[in-house]
Amino acid sequence: MIRHATWIKEVMSLQADRVVDCVGLYCPMPIVKTSQEIGELAEGEVLEVVADDKGIVSDMPAWCAKTGHEFLGLEERDGEYHVFVRKRGG
Repeated sequence: MIRHATWIKEVMSLQADRVVDCVGLYCPMPIVKTSQEIGELAEGEVLEVVADDKGIVSDMPAWCAKTGHEFLGLEERDGEYHVFVRKRGG
């Protein structure tokens, strides 16, 4: 298990309100699916994105910075990236 300490804010303790499976999907689909799913969440809820595309390591923080959602961190487990994003407030 590799932890990306730069972005980690104890993702192990996070409880996602919804999980989106993007395994097998490549850029830009993980971001597209994240955008769709986060629209279904209430303000402050957490989305976990599971992907195997390495691009998500840089794409998700950039997308969060652009959209205003809070990037909480990511963790790699057995070749899959578990990324946590909190939906921004109004």
